[in-house]
Amino acid sequence: MRVSLKDVAERAGVSVKTVSNVVNDYPHVTPAMRARVQRAIDELGYRPNLTARHLRKGRTGIIGLAVPELGNSYFAELAGAVIDAAAQHEFTVLLDHTQGLREQEILVCQGFRARVMDGLILSPLELETEDLAARRDDVPLVLLGERRYDLPYDHIAIDNIAAARAAVRHLLALGRRRIAFLGARQDRSHPPAHLRFIGWQAELAASGLAADERLAVTTRGWGHAEGARAMAELLDTGRQVDGVFAYNDLIALGAMRVMFERGLRIPEDIAVVGFDDITESRYGAVTLTTVSPDKEAIARLAVESVVGRLKSEHNDEAPRPSRELRPGFTLVERESTLGRQALPVTSPNRPW
Repeated sequence: MRVSLKDVAERAGVSVKTVSNVVNDYPHVTPAMRARVQRAIDELGYRPNLTARHLRKGRTGIIGLAVPELGNSYFAELAGAVIDAAAQHEFTVLLDHTQGLREQEILVCQGFRARVMDGLILSPLELETEDLAARRDDVPLVLLGERRYDLPYDHIAIDNIAAARAAVRHLLALGRRRIAFLGARQDRSHPPAHLRFIGWQAELAASGLAADERLAVTTRGWGHAEGARAMAELLDTGRQVDGVFAYNDLIALGAMRVMFERGLRIPEDIAVVGFDDITESRYGAVTLTTVSPDKEAIARLAVESVVGRLKSEHNDEAPRPSRELRPGFTLVERESTLGRQALPVTSPNRPW
């Protein structure tokens, strides 16, 4: 038998409106009254009808998440974190992928599916400032990633330059001096790749080493195949390399496969650092040292940003100023730089 608001009101000895105010988290309820109603809710096992609640507020209870590629493990894991974070606020997530195409990103941010979404979290790759400036949809928008826009939208991204420098610094501390960067872009127009390239250059310069741009290998994509192709190209040039910093884990894992095929030992001959800390990085024959962005924090901040703006609108408050939010990152050291013997069996960096 479904418990109603009226049942809770009778148990608590208050009006249905008071129960509704508590259930909908209205601010103007005394702590004592809130505790009284909550006790009745717990005793009766009341569960709110979320669909009805959102509709009463003129909402759908859905937040959109648009990423470049759901097949990419990083974005898949981030999507899972966003879904978990949204559930804490009783929202459902609608997933979309743009394939990193400008026209798809425009379609999403200009209000496609606006009638079914209360807010949008977008990770753009090609979207331009004028595209966002032309936006007429008033659904709250939060931007993820390294593309920067001088517009009033919350923006969430880790410090890619600092993260890249930490990766290169780790390799330098291990005595590596010929450190390649796999995943550069020919035109330097892709923000994440360019920022990580800058970090690679900067840390080498800080150590007194000139960055040899012949060791910065460009890729057309971000998957295993491109990592394998880039590593083969680098080795075929005959240039000496004893360390690799890869744009992401997928490129790093593809590169490591080529190293195995060429009879190179990891990390004895070449130490490798990736980026993203995807699950796959923990389960290879050689586990991968990688930069681990705080995906849970990224997801939490993104959802909280959307929900906060929705609450401001509902309470007729002044619009919140836009914010630049910087989640943290860590460098997870594993076998691809330290070797199997350097990590104890009980190390948290091992998957078992």
